[in-house]
Amino acid sequence: METRYASAPEHVATMKTEELRERFLVEDLFVDGEMKFVYSHYDRIIMAGAVPTGSALTMPTPEALHAEHFFDNREAGIINIGHDARVTVDGTEYTLPRKGLLYVGRGTKEVTFEAPGRFYLYSAPAHTQYPTTLVGPEDGNVKELGSKEASNERKLRQLLFNGDVKSCQVMMGVTTLEEGSMWNTMPAHTHDRRMESYLYFEVPDDARVVHLMGEPSETRHLIVGNEQGVISPSWSIHSGVGTASYSFIWAMAGENQEFTDMDSAPITEMR
Repeated sequence: METRYASAPEHVATMKTEELRERFLVEDLFVDGEMKFVYSHYDRIIMAGAVPTGSALTMPTPEALHAEHFFDNREAGIINIGHDARVTVDGTEYTLPRKGLLYVGRGTKEVTFEAPGRFYLYSAPAHTQYPTTLVGPEDGNVKELGSKEASNERKLRQLLFNGDVKSCQVMMGVTTLEEGSMWNTMPAHTHDRRMESYLYFEVPDDARVVHLMGEPSETRHLIVGNEQGVISPSWSIHSGVGTASYSFIWAMAGENQEFTDMDSAPITEMR
């Protein structure tokens, strides 16, 4: 398991491109036949990718957690970005469709993944046990946002949200941009009471997303490819524009689950 440590805003302002990428960009998360983990000290979240190829892939427990089972003190949301495939949680099988979500609660002992799925897992510490719950891609809250005129027409699906599916910290969803739209969030914003991670996917091979980060008065950027993730500190803006339409998974963890608790940073005030 790779570990990423927290950085102060004044430190980030001095970073060159390569150091920014080493600290905040998550590359090569999806490897055939493996499950890879990245641990961030921002709210102690874990981002992971699981790609079963032949037989089922059983989720390991990274030694660095010092736990018998991964979910002894954690919860997670799992979103499938591959073909429909099965996930088995403590002996119960779930068919997880593409862009669907499976919430797995604290106390779970064993999770296995089957091909042809391509699974993204986002985990945070949990203090209460909630039941495993399957959420279809069209379930939850679906919001139509943006406009063609602003190049940000998009559909936002709140799959794991403070509603029907209970969680301690984790909130997750999928946003898909309509053809011809490129901006994923505008105005950019921060939310000091929770961090956020992005996983960009459905990005064409010859396209990239320019992800904006940093303080509004001292912005930085990352060039992001398909199936690459970004760790966004609570103090950092998060917004991006692509050279083609794409989708992304947004996932948050922290002390506050109020989706609208954010501080906007209008583009006219950013530097």
